[in-house]
Amino acid sequence: MSGSPPENPTCTTPSSAASLSTARHSSVSSSGSPAPTQPSLPIPTQPGLPVLNIAAYRFVLVNDRDRLQKNWLERCLGLKIKGTILIAPEGINLFLAADPQAIELWLSELQQDPRFADLEVKYSWSQHQPFERMRVRLKKEIIRMNSPDLAPVAGRAPWISASTLARWLDQGHDDHGRPIVMLDTRNAFEVDYGSFHHAVSYQLKQFSDFPKAIKAHRQALEGKTVVSFCTGGIRCEKAGLLMQSMGMTHCYQLDGGILKYFETVGQRHFQGRCFVFDQREALDADLQAMPGQ
Repeated sequence: MSGSPPENPTCTTPSSAASLSTARHSSVSSSGSPAPTQPSLPIPTQPGLPVLNIAAYRFVLVNDRDRLQKNWLERCLGLKIKGTILIAPEGINLFLAADPQAIELWLSELQQDPRFADLEVKYSWSQHQPFERMRVRLKKEIIRMNSPDLAPVAGRAPWISASTLARWLDQGHDDHGRPIVMLDTRNAFEVDYGSFHHAVSYQLKQFSDFPKAIKAHRQALEGKTVVSFCTGGIRCEKAGLLMQSMGMTHCYQLDGGILKYFETVGQRHFQGRCFVFDQREALDADLQAMPGQ
């Protein structure tokens, strides 16, 4: 599923008003501006685990889908990469695994296309290949919500970094004293594996049920700061825009999702594991698969 990470920067709590202001400015976005990107290379090392797993997405206009499908499938098969790439008019969404040298080469070639330059990639490692085959699929949406008017291509919903979220959860409120609601936008069976403490889940059967659910529960969120989250962030790109279009204020998406939070912060404020859509099944806060996977 939405793959995994490289380094583990620690979360620090600002000790002064000045540092608090800086953290607020640099790790919370209240506009549609993109989050700061990180170079996908060099790839982090993980001694003893031979398979590198990556996940990434990019909302960008794609009008050469057939060509990309053919070229990417041929290249991935040639490099013995397995997994899934989704291509839609609104962008790409990928989950791949292989020998790290193959992944590094494929990413390097991918990012020669200006549309996919500086792609933010989540990394994790595994003992075994978690995918059975390689697929490149053409879709109407890279994440389906059946809301064609919502276009992350045109700009992101407000976002919050993992380190700032951890600080807010530590203090029990946001920087303006508002209570925080953690809103899990994943499906019910995913939530069963683990979630943030006291997170709200609407027990969705599929993500396309989210618009109806948020409209039904909107009143309960009034006066609170809502932080939506999912596995790797892609679902909240649309969930955040939907809440914004409904006139909801003080709503943020967790940038990079649970996997980026694990990479940056670790287990703090999270109980259980994060479900992923491959044979690893679920990852712990060290981005390791369940025993035996």
